This record gives sequence, C-alpha cells and structure tokens, in this order.
Amino acid sequence: MRHLIAFLAAFSLLTGSARAVTAAQTADLVVIFKADRIMELYHSGTLLKQYHVSLGWQPDGPKHKQGDGRTPEGLYTITRHNPNSNYHLSLAISYPGPDDVGNAILLGVPAGGQVMIHGYPNRVKAQSVSDPGDWTDGCIAVNNHEIEEIYAAVPDNTPVMIVP
Repeated sequence: MRHLIAFLAAFSLLTGSARAVTAAQTADLVVIFKADRIMELYHSGTLLKQYHVSLGWQPDGPKHKQGDGRTPEGLYTITRHNPNSNYHLSLAISYPGPDDVGNAILLGVPAGGQVMIHGYPNRVKAQSVSDPGDWTDGCIAVNNHEIEEIYAAVPDNTPVMIVP
C-alpha cells in the first residue's frame, strides 16, 4: 500500500522536468508514513532509500496549531536547506500551507511553522542516542549520518507527502 501511495503521488505531482543527475544522487519525492515512522526517498517512482524517523511528541492526527506537538499531514515542499541549524542540518518544509492557515484561523489559534526534517540537536552527542522515540515539536528527525545523506539528496522544491 505504501508503494502504491508513493507511486500515485509521484505520477500525479511531478512535472517531469529534466534533471542532470542520476537516480542514485537525487530524490524527486519524499514520502513520510507517520504510523510506520518511515521516510522514503524516491526518484522517478523508484525507491532510493528508507529511513526510520522520529516525529512530534504527540504524533497522532494532523497538526492543528503551534505547540501541539504534532507532525503535519498533507502535501508540502522542501523550501530551503539550513546548514546553520540548531540541529545537525535541516530541510525546511512548506508548513503551514494555505489549508493549514485557514484551519488555524477557524480555530482561532496560530498555525505554527518551522517544520523541518533534521538531525539531532547540536548539543546532543549523536553517538549516545539509539532510538529516542518521538521527541520533536512536530518535525521529522533522523540521525546525523542520515540527515547528511538526505540533505545532499533532496533539493529545494522537492514534494514532501506526509501521510497518517
């Protein structure tokens, strides 16, 4: 089922623009399966790599407001790479989108922002962490070695699909 979702997302979302890199180097779709704590990188519908992820400390359900500890659900894009992050590298996700802002307005709460794919906090000795569980404020976290791979493989404007 996960691969079907990723295939359909790749088929319907990608523009087919030519890239001067090989599939082994660059992803053109990121799919995050919250329930399974899995992130997959794809190129032209082919799975490149799979990662175990940590989510927000309140992972069930979509993000409704700033500070709820939830990781958003929906279609977003990578907006920028941050080499000077408080975490070991980060990729910004385009949350909140227009629907997220509209829902927050209806609820009378701030939507929040700064949802990232990132490594461990710079203050943490990465080698001392095995599986920290869900600990972020709503971001998607991987270990430091993995974020280095992801940071290099996922360009800005790459679609990110976050499914429940």
